[in-house]
Amino acid sequence: MGQADFIASPSVVALAGRLGVDLADVARTAGRTNIAREDVERHASGDTKRSSSDADASVAGSGDSSYWDVDHSAYGPVTHEPLSRFARIAAANLSAANRIIPQVTHHDRADMRAVEAFRAKLKPEAADRGVRLTALAFHVKALAICLAEFPRFNASLTADGETLVLKQFCHIGIAVDTPHGLMVPVVRNADRKGLWQIASEISDLAGRAAQRKIKPDEMGGASMSISNLGGIGGTAFTPIVNPPELAILGITRTETVPVWENENWTPVPMTPLDLSYDHRVINGAEAARFMAHYAQQMTDPRRMMV
Repeated sequence: MGQADFIASPSVVALAGRLGVDLADVARTAGRTNIAREDVERHASGDTKRSSSDADASVAGSGDSSYWDVDHSAYGPVTHEPLSRFARIAAANLSAANRIIPQVTHHDRADMRAVEAFRAKLKPEAADRGVRLTALAFHVKALAICLAEFPRFNASLTADGETLVLKQFCHIGIAVDTPHGLMVPVVRNADRKGLWQIASEISDLAGRAAQRKIKPDEMGGASMSISNLGGIGGTAFTPIVNPPELAILGITRTETVPVWENENWTPVPMTPLDLSYDHRVINGAEAARFMAHYAQQMTDPRRMMV
């Protein structure tokens, strides 16, 4: 077994060197390729037996805290900031999701020319209505349309992973960055609502989330969620699927890119899209078709007014 046959962090490699331990031997003895500090120490002490609980912890990735058990003050000044209960719960949920779900991210982009032109045309009406018609409202509506066309995305797996629960409703979660952490209020029945109502609800939910005034029944139960970083920046990212949902759509800042059309290069505003999905249910071809259909919806936003 060579070095390519096992994985070890630099600190584990350094520890093995100090103790005179061959990491290939450790991998063979441990019966796995991801080598932790405890494996090296156990091998060096001559204790090569691993209990079933050790193996379970190793697989789950939650039984080894030695990487974080460091006295950082030995290297320079530090301060401490306890995580809020809200942040601790979110961290535990995200860690569990990333550990359990075989997640894949499909990257695409949407031509926003039609949406931006339509928004500009509707600007006077938006002012009269007192509604801020953002691009996010179009994304929510497009996603609702796609979920109707691709019902496996609007589903959840049962806890045993043996049954797919297909939902007859369409609720879209909107990730909101607040001073007290990430919150995901939900636009209920987005498939039955028009752009004006969706835009109004997004604004209301985001505002109340920032003030911690979201009610418990306004969160949870989403068909799928959107994480929108367009107002901040970035060109792509990998959003983590929020179980029991099977997919999540990430959006980053619209950028102008050259597109070859009509024998010329044309500057086109394109929004990067990042679809993360649970590979146990959704395969790559389905994800690609889903995003192609999604991008198509953005080229004719007038249909979303119906």
